Amino acid sequence: MRLGGPVYDRVRDPDGWVAALRRLGYRAAYCPIERSSDDATVRAWANAARATDIVIAEVGAWSNPMSPDDETRRKALDLCRGQLALADRIGARCCVNIAGSLGMKWDGPSPADLAEDTFDLVVETTRGIIDAVKPTRTYYTLETMPWMYPDSPESYERLIRAIDRPRFAVHFDAVNLVNSPPRYFATGALVREFVRRLGPHIRSCHLKDIRLGETLTVHLDEVRPGTGGLDYRALLAELDRLDPDLPVMLEHLTTAEEYDLAAAHVRAAAKDVGAAL
Repeated sequence: MRLGGPVYDRVRDPDGWVAALRRLGYRAAYCPIERSSDDATVRAWANAARATDIVIAEVGAWSNPMSPDDETRRKALDLCRGQLALADRIGARCCVNIAGSLGMKWDGPSPADLAEDTFDLVVETTRGIIDAVKPTRTYYTLETMPWMYPDSPESYERLIRAIDRPRFAVHFDAVNLVNSPPRYFATGALVREFVRRLGPHIRSCHLKDIRLGETLTVHLDEVRPGTGGLDYRALLAELDRLDPDLPVMLEHLTTAEEYDLAAAHVRAAAKDVGAAL
């Protein structure tokens, strides 16, 4: 595995970016440039990553390509295609988005998002994005989510079979799968099942944590790694059996200090189980 996360230092060039990653002890990184970048710029950052053994984990395409609003959907599809093309140009391991929502909030929830017809629409939409770009070096992936497809190991397996594209793969966010108390109290079993079914397809992972509240009814809150109930030892032990270059990426924290604390927890958990970061 390769630990990574955002760079908080202001960097203007590839050398500064690499230096910042090294100070943080990261061997994986989020894509540092925009899709509008010219070929020379893309090459410069890609070459810097390659020369210093940095893996560019993912290019985000965060948008709603299934929006019921025509203009929103059109812009989202354009973004998805452009970001997938950027991932292919720069050699990122994947481009990642959510499947999309039929509601007005781009990341849900909507009562329609887990309908069987919606599953078919996810398949059609994802195929269209991949077929338009025809990537040869990267993969288009969908992040696991609590209330839209893919919301379980089973639904992700179904999507892989139905989409039937060699450049479709898996983005694993274990916290986003924890959508009920039974899953919360058995996160070790959940991650083991996910990796058993989908491990060879995983291209990148997000590292977060989750906490079950003690007031009625059910409250599940995303928190910093080490301050919730996710079984990090099980997660890292399972991921360590996969591709040694698999990125595990910290996200959604607000300060550099929080990222330092999160990284320390992940490194300690990895050491406990003999996993390499």
